[in-house]
Amino acid sequence: MKAIVARDFGPIDQLDYADWPEPVAQGRTVVIEADAIGVNFPDGLLVQGLYQMKPPTPFVPGMEVAGKVVAVGDAVTGFKVGDRLASVSSLGAYAEKVGADQSSVMKLPDEISSEDACALMCAYGTSHYALKQRGQLQTGETLCVLGASGATGVAAVQIGKAMGATVIGVASTEEKRAIAKSAGADVVLGYEGLKDALKEATGGKGVDVAFDPVGGDGFDVLSRSMGWGGRLLVIGFASGTIPKLPVNLTLVKSYSVVGVFWGAFTQKEPSAYAENMKELIGWYLAGKVKPVIEGVYPLKDAASVLQRVLGRGASGKIILKPQGGVT
Repeated sequence: MKAIVARDFGPIDQLDYADWPEPVAQGRTVVIEADAIGVNFPDGLLVQGLYQMKPPTPFVPGMEVAGKVVAVGDAVTGFKVGDRLASVSSLGAYAEKVGADQSSVMKLPDEISSEDACALMCAYGTSHYALKQRGQLQTGETLCVLGASGATGVAAVQIGKAMGATVIGVASTEEKRAIAKSAGADVVLGYEGLKDALKEATGGKGVDVAFDPVGGDGFDVLSRSMGWGGRLLVIGFASGTIPKLPVNLTLVKSYSVVGVFWGAFTQKEPSAYAENMKELIGWYLAGKVKPVIEGVYPLKDAASVLQRVLGRGASGKIILKPQGGVT
């Protein structure tokens, strides 16, 4: 089969579209023929050796896949050939076929497309965990979302509304702010003059919960714009700059800075993760959340797609297709 192979850690353009051994159905392994593969910001960090995890090389990157079961191991229960499944793991998804432990897969309702299923796992899963478990977002609170047109940002806007918050979406261009607005943001702002704009938008009260996948200057503004007892959620550093926290502000405003690592959450708290996914799927079926799929591209174009994602040139979710795609 064909897969995207990282021969060693290095620049993204060195990724290889090449032959790779097919997964074997043994034990608890479910083999999925990929229909859709999700692209995520951490995938690009991983292949460059910049992520928290550094797997042995060579390896196939990719965390999300949705498709049909083509084989099952002899210890697999509850899944059979022909089932539509989605799977999330740390590696291996950028391939025509993916082997996954049965604990990491879930059956898909007919109403959910393979593309949307991929988005619901990592992007929506991260935002949901951030706002529910880490941020403890409450009905009536104000949520500020940086990077509000990206995959996790759109998810945070929609989930925030589903949880009853007033949502302020922040994005860098008019086009991106329009995406945030269409996702349900009550107020949309740019980064220029953001501190004053947040003060005005919150009536001087400050932000209750802030969702920050960007870091850099945006984090610096949020650290000065939090309300009393607020929660500033650290999702990632898409800007490329890891900020420093002026801890005196957390003292005088009594707010918390809270780390969000969804991948570890899925491993350490599997029952809570399963309940989250059940709630997300329910919201999807009820029309409360709906992923924005920016484009679908051939698997062989993974390197160029990843470079655009890391350059913050993408809006919404990007999907790879083993059998090709259209922009």
